[in-house]
Amino acid sequence: MNKYMTKLAVIVALAFTSSCVQAAIIVVKGSDTMVILAQKWAETYMQKNADAKIQVAGGGSGVGFAALQQQTVDIANASRKIKSKEIETCIKTFGKRPTEYKVALDGLTVYVNSDNPIKELSLDQLSSIFTGKVKNWKEFGGPDAGISVYSRENSSGTYEFFKENVLKGQDLAANAQPMQGTAALLQSVAKDKNAIGYGGAAFGAGAKHIAIKKDDSSPAIEPTEETIVSGKYPIWRYLFVYVNPSLDKGQIAHYLNWIRSEEGQGVVKNVGYFPLPKNLRE
Repeated sequence: MNKYMTKLAVIVALAFTSSCVQAAIIVVKGSDTMVILAQKWAETYMQKNADAKIQVAGGGSGVGFAALQQQTVDIANASRKIKSKEIETCIKTFGKRPTEYKVALDGLTVYVNSDNPIKELSLDQLSSIFTGKVKNWKEFGGPDAGISVYSRENSSGTYEFFKENVLKGQDLAANAQPMQGTAALLQSVAKDKNAIGYGGAAFGAGAKHIAIKKDDSSPAIEPTEETIVSGKYPIWRYLFVYVNPSLDKGQIAHYLNWIRSEEGQGVVKNVGYFPLPKNLRE
């Protein structure tokens, strides 16, 4: 009887352990730019893997990195590269540098109201607008009207990328209105005839994008798959996921491999971003 009860206890324990493993949730957090893509990845993957449970939240790339450092997430989504201080904190917390995976390409798109006649701007002109040096659309051949500047909040990787690569580290105009998420920014631009803002290429509804010139002597380039993948469009970037190397195994590793597979990259394209070149998927 004792032997029977012992065997039964072992079987129950194994079954319980198995059910716990199957019920484990992969927690993903970070970039608001990537949140729709991340949700679609999770939805598609869970449909094909019945034992998978994936929970996705936004908040900004900085929020995702903070959660990674605090070990409250499995995967951090980021629309910018991790900073050296964030790497240092991760090493202090879990003893290792996070593993970085490129997962998609994005062209940071500049949006204006659909009634705005402006069709193109140079990087220098963008900088002058977003830093507040130029405040009227007439300076660029537009209407005699003040420019309403909309930006992402400072916890956003998109904000940090724009500040570094377009503003060259300069501060935004004091009257720039921070928006939490590109979708919210676009809604504001769509309602404000004098507005300008920026965000990921997948968020274009309700406003129009403008072509961007590297400098005054360069051609204006539209943000298309060909120009972004080739690097011709002046404001392009990778989208990333980061993971604690100790967690990069089992279903988490399988999920990350799937994201970079043909099927996962098909989701990237369907959402409106641009798949990685095949040589970067390994």
